[in-house]
Amino acid sequence: MHPILVRLGPVTIHSYGFLMALGVALALWFLYRQGKSQGLDAPRLLDAAFYIMIVSLVGAKLILFIGNFEYYLKNPRELLSIARSGGVFQGGLAFGIVFALWYFRKHKLPTWRVGDIAAPALALGHGFGRIGCFLAGCCYGRSCDLPWAATFHDDYAHNLTGVPLSEPLHPVQLYEAGLNFANFLVLAFLLRRKAFTGQIFSLYIVNYSLIRYFTEFFRGDHPARAYLFEGPSPLWSVSYPQMFCLVGLAAGTLLYRIFKKRGRD
Repeated sequence: MHPILVRLGPVTIHSYGFLMALGVALALWFLYRQGKSQGLDAPRLLDAAFYIMIVSLVGAKLILFIGNFEYYLKNPRELLSIARSGGVFQGGLAFGIVFALWYFRKHKLPTWRVGDIAAPALALGHGFGRIGCFLAGCCYGRSCDLPWAATFHDDYAHNLTGVPLSEPLHPVQLYEAGLNFANFLVLAFLLRRKAFTGQIFSLYIVNYSLIRYFTEFFRGDHPARAYLFEGPSPLWSVSYPQMFCLVGLAAGTLLYRIFKKRGRD
């Protein structure tokens, strides 16, 4: 792990921030190119993406706070950790979608055509973000005795994220990064072959819900309060993020069926 990528005198470049910025840049590049090739207002799409990212970030942190309200009420000093955390991705996604629906309607952008090209971009950016999580030691996995287990040794990251040191863990961040990149490739491949408007966006919701539900089994950073149902082992437990995944899976499937009946714009 390398939470600090490089130090240049008084300037410190953190790995998580760098990978997030790289992911966002590549996602915006993909969005711009696809928007331009499909005759959409590409500069307006970049403006929309900027505002949506801000709203999504606020939403992700807000859902993190609400989901752990009692904990933060008892430990008010921990509120500062929200500023360092990326928050709950599903919460940010939900806030971002609601805001995007309003923004696209206001500026007369074809909502679901834009959604179709934004979906692969989201998967691409998220993949780089998860690599950043791995380097920073956040969103870490549970104990693991497999050959590819990751062992962390950085005191700075431990103090910041609580990642256990000198203990083999599932590199769950890399699991999710790889699955997000695979999702990007699948969605990008289908984008030019889609049968109806909204197909790629709804598939993104379905695919990511399945990805996150699966990788949640290997997460080790969940305190007891993060479980809707805590069984005798992680494989028999359901976390709150997994509950959101089930909601996302149902919503994505419903959207797919609605869009398929509606056909192309």
